[in-house]
Amino acid sequence: MGIPDVKKYIRQETMPTPFCRGCGHGILLHAVLIAIDELGMDFKNMLFVSGIGCAAWIPSPHFAADTLHTTHGRPIAYATGAKLFNPKLDVVVISGDGDILSIGGNHLIHAARRNMDIKVIMANNRVYGMTGGQLASTTPHGGITATTPEGNPERDFDACRLVLACGAGYAARHSVAEPRKLIGIIKKALQYKGFAFVEAMTTCPTHYGRMNKMPVPYEMIEELKRISTPGTRAQVMAGAAPEGKIYVGEFV
Repeated sequence: MGIPDVKKYIRQETMPTPFCRGCGHGILLHAVLIAIDELGMDFKNMLFVSGIGCAAWIPSPHFAADTLHTTHGRPIAYATGAKLFNPKLDVVVISGDGDILSIGGNHLIHAARRNMDIKVIMANNRVYGMTGGQLASTTPHGGITATTPEGNPERDFDACRLVLACGAGYAARHSVAEPRKLIGIIKKALQYKGFAFVEAMTTCPTHYGRMNKMPVPYEMIEELKRISTPGTRAQVMAGAAPEGKIYVGEFV
């Protein structure tokens, strides 16, 4: 299968992107647009919502579509309002783990509980990238950040486990290290009639990589491949991933 030309979906005046060299958000941006193109979705009927952070820049200002760039932690709340006002819209939230899981975690919980017909794509780079590399709720135990120079003493948050417990109808996780698999789950999420959640494990060599002895981008890509292991819903809910691993795949 050839790679579709997605330039028609991008505001050319925004290129090149502002992402750091080696950032995985560019791969995710491309994956979302390829998924939309392969599904033949009507781009004019889509609304993309994001909050604050590096990943929030994926749809806004890059996508040549209707976008809402909202306050920190509130993209799901805005997306909920837009969908209720115009149920015919295809509403997609694209933002980072700090925005969706930490600052906006309560909105994520209740959107999944209500089975809102919105799609949430969360870019997880395991750190607060835009504001200097501080500890995030997704930073692995022992991970070095600007605010935990001796290593993170806390457990990291499993976003898929959370939304599954809240009743999400579709939940899946893959990494930018395997873009074709990531595109596949994004396509399924976009087609699902109800609340769908995709966690895209991505890279931040500028902060997380540099602080954790992976300053070269390909080292972070290789690490994502190394830590990814196929898992089931039951395994995710049990929280029983082998040491240093994270489950990937479709969980419901």
